[in-house]
Amino acid sequence: MSEAYFPSLRFQLEWLTSSIIRIRDSMIRSMTSFARQPSQQAWGSLIWEIRSVNHRYLEPSFKLPESMRHLENDLREKIRANLNRGKVECSLKLQTDMGGNSDNININQALLTQLIAAAETVQGQLSNSADLNPISLLQWPGVIAEAETDLNEISKAILENFQTTLEQLVASREREGMVLKQVIEQRLDAITDIVAAVRKQLPEILAAQKQKLKARLEELQVELDQDRLEQEMVILAQKADVDEELDRLDTHLGEVRRVLNKGNACGRRLDFLMQELNREANTLSSKSIVSDTTQAAVELKVLIEQMREQIQNIE
Repeated sequence: MSEAYFPSLRFQLEWLTSSIIRIRDSMIRSMTSFARQPSQQAWGSLIWEIRSVNHRYLEPSFKLPESMRHLENDLREKIRANLNRGKVECSLKLQTDMGGNSDNININQALLTQLIAAAETVQGQLSNSADLNPISLLQWPGVIAEAETDLNEISKAILENFQTTLEQLVASREREGMVLKQVIEQRLDAITDIVAAVRKQLPEILAAQKQKLKARLEELQVELDQDRLEQEMVILAQKADVDEELDRLDTHLGEVRRVLNKGNACGRRLDFLMQELNREANTLSSKSIVSDTTQAAVELKVLIEQMREQIQNIE
């Protein structure tokens, strides 16, 4: 095999890795998810649970044993490196019990000897012939000392398990994000169809309004001034002209699709675009001169609101 093959293979692997990263970065993520990861260790066990819901900013919170509070800053850094928005609740359940193995029970022999001597003295004063209860002696605080476990080893396991759990959460948010993207794209297609239909009907609507105005004047037996009629038609056309609104709707729709395909943290941008789409739909409704365009504006606002509700969950 030629030496040139290995650089070529390395280049392909690097290209594949970078492609995977680009694809992942372009994915839409939901802010609502849950992940749970247990881990069994020689010194005991731990379980991480992470819940996230939608929130305007990134707001992590932690439920940790007091002995592990020193890890909170490292945990926050991991969250900031993987998430952009959402209220994230992280809970750690830690069990360092060694399962009752007698090899791990350390008895404070000096303290136990003192307790026995003290108990015998008390028994002699009370003339109590009852034997000493060994269980009661062992229950005295400090007689049994738990085997010390390397704190660094526990901390390392906690951080590694947290990273694994966090990756599961991100993967779950990405799967949910793909579903949200499909739902939004369906609404975008429906809005695009409505805008195209209104644009196509607009010349017919203006022509019908002109004919309607002529018929009304004839019914009133008013002498028609052609110049005056043309002026009225110009005013009517200007009032009913929604080409600008339709153009802006098309522009905003294109921008929503671009942002969706770009991915990453885009929830705030999409929410702003929903406001702009709703603004144009309201203007279209106010300029409507026939029931068809009024109904189209209503359908637009319904679809925009459906998208907005879904976008509230996007990171």
